[in-house]
Amino acid sequence: MSPLQHLHTFQLPAFCQSVKSLSDLEQAKQFAKELSTEPFLLLGGGSNCAFIEDFEGHIVRVELKGIQVDEQADGFKLTVGAGENWHQLVSWTLENGMHGLENLALIPGTVGAAPIQNIGAYGSEVSQFIHYVDYIELGTARECRLSNQECQFGYRESLFKGALKGKALITQVHFFLPKKWSPNLGYAELKSLISPSPHTIFDTVIQVRQKKLPDPAVKGNAGSFFKNPIVSQLVLEEIKQSYADVPYFELADGKVKLPAAWLIDKLGYKGKRNGGIMCHAKQPLVLMNNDVKEATGLQLYELASEIKLKVAEEFKIQLEPEVQLIGRKGQINL
Repeated sequence: MSPLQHLHTFQLPAFCQSVKSLSDLEQAKQFAKELSTEPFLLLGGGSNCAFIEDFEGHIVRVELKGIQVDEQADGFKLTVGAGENWHQLVSWTLENGMHGLENLALIPGTVGAAPIQNIGAYGSEVSQFIHYVDYIELGTARECRLSNQECQFGYRESLFKGALKGKALITQVHFFLPKKWSPNLGYAELKSLISPSPHTIFDTVIQVRQKKLPDPAVKGNAGSFFKNPIVSQLVLEEIKQSYADVPYFELADGKVKLPAAWLIDKLGYKGKRNGGIMCHAKQPLVLMNNDVKEATGLQLYELASEIKLKVAEEFKIQLEPEVQLIGRKGQINL
């Protein structure tokens, strides 16, 4: 049995059968061909999952590296290995005069995990910059490529969480960063910036994230635990009858996005504990491992389930976890 505590940012005590690393394309293709009947889980940085209990299977870490740049007249084409660290890529692009990813600074995890979740923050989503995604089809080892449109990106969604879930091993992500740049200042924390450079936005986003979110190396967590729910105008109006101050963001399709943190905060969950697991005292959307000696996956599951139930009772909204919960046989539902 191999320990998993150091392989995911929640740092919960759990074990698996074995841990295997894939560091080059041939290894990845060989793995895809020789899939056994035993359960396995592809893992990048472990920043978007939580092991609720021991996993009765094998962990496969994708560690394909490399960054290639092709400068075009209007921008830069980047081909990046799935095992590269996301934040380090953002920092590297800025250092080399390529702009656009600065709003996505300090998001934990790997490049290969970014399109699966369509990571986003402060008004940007990674899908805005993805050109293609290369993957190996599990079972056949066939090399495949999807265009941006074929990835079916949505809010924290993609084809890799849908029809291709458990069927694809992402090897490379191709980005396009235009040379023509304008600041993305849509979020409140950035609106006060006057004529900011990409580096200023990068630094500001880091400062805001560090202020709002606990460092997973100190207090284990996976960032925002729940997605911000998208609801109809009718649901919004019903909530306004009891909570006139409800904040919301209008979407192009007429629906609205509500801050999950506000819903949870209204129910008094700031600082709420269940054993070694607690809601962050400043940002209740972040559930964290407050005591590595006491915290368990079951405690996390219990607190998250309670929050989901209470929000449903009060607001008639079903929160969806942004974090993937792993049980004995694989992913489990909340």
